[in-house]
Amino acid sequence: MRLVVTEFISLDGVVQAPGGPEEDTDGGFAHGGWSHPFFDPEVVGGAFAAGLEQAEALLYGRRTYQNMAAAWPERAGDPFADRLNSLRKYVVSDTLGDDELTWENSVRVPVAEAVGKVRELRAAEGGDLAMMGSPTLVRALLAEGLVDELQLVVMPVMLGGGKSIFPADGGKRSWELVSSATGKTGVQVNVFRPAGQS
Repeated sequence: MRLVVTEFISLDGVVQAPGGPEEDTDGGFAHGGWSHPFFDPEVVGGAFAAGLEQAEALLYGRRTYQNMAAAWPERAGDPFADRLNSLRKYVVSDTLGDDELTWENSVRVPVAEAVGKVRELRAAEGGDLAMMGSPTLVRALLAEGLVDELQLVVMPVMLGGGKSIFPADGGKRSWELVSSATGKTGVQVNVFRPAGQS
């Protein structure tokens, strides 16, 4: 399986709370929902739909999982929602109990086992393991060299601070741009793969 990460990201590298004001206010973050003015249904929606078609399972951190689980099950009947709801979901958390994994096909992975579980899934046959949001987990997986594709949905806005997905460990990592599309709102969907990976 390939690990494919998709992130809504600002020009200054912030990925925190793109979906709504209450999504993630850690650190006093006050710009929740910042992605909405720049969402382009054709370019961004098309990229998400195509990515979901390739996905065989989903991987989330706790907060992103809880936000998604609160929104998508009730949208049954929509093809995108039905696909999302049907996929296996791996949730990295030490605080969620198994009884709190109410979204169909959800499995908890303890934090200490997350990197090992991702290695195991990447070694298995199958489609993509898709991730979105979950900045703390994405940062750890990037640092371990376990991300096979990074789809950055770059919004033309600066947020002045907030959570990032990029490791701050001083390591140099080269990536290749494999495709780019621009929407009418100025949003860009840029797909990167580690340099030298086919």
